[in-house]
Amino acid sequence: RRRSPVLLKAEPMIGIAVVSPGFARAPVIETDRLVLRPHALVDFADYFAMWSDPSVARAIGGGGSRETTWLRFLRYPGHWSMMGFGYWALEWRETGRFVGEVGFADFHRDISPPMQGMPEIGWALAPAAQGQGLATAAVRAVVAWGDAHFTPPTRTACLISPGNAASLRIAAKFGYREAARTLYKDRPIFLLTR
Repeated sequence: RRRSPVLLKAEPMIGIAVVSPGFARAPVIETDRLVLRPHALVDFADYFAMWSDPSVARAIGGGGSRETTWLRFLRYPGHWSMMGFGYWALEWRETGRFVGEVGFADFHRDISPPMQGMPEIGWALAPAAQGQGLATAAVRAVVAWGDAHFTPPTRTACLISPGNAASLRIAAKFGYREAARTLYKDRPIFLLTR
């Protein structure tokens, strides 16, 4: 539930950006083809299948055991309740099926240059939902949400593997530009900012 006014501030002790007083959970956003909503326990089987798919894991650096995926899944409500922003589950409006996720996070990544204080946008779609413009629609909705709720306007970032041409194109559509080429967990990565 939204409370006004919403202000973005940096917490000097821990170097993070928060939307304050923000949102306790993800608000529902609807597009022509998608419903962006809070993650729910019933999503986990599809979520695990998405992150277990080698093409998703390879492009984004996810994957892992059921336990690791469960812990990743659980961090989304925590982001919303503590930070006032986070990830949305993507539901195909026509069928109600979980097809992916999109959102902003602060993962406190150990990366140089540092990203502290910059919400990091990210997205992932199940293989069956890829190539249909859904990621573009989801990112458009989330960027608009960020523009409206990160006040004053703040820089946001994203990390994309050099071989992930589709995500690099989507990021460019929304004004993300290369800020650095660096390593994350010993893998080359592009750091883009907007």
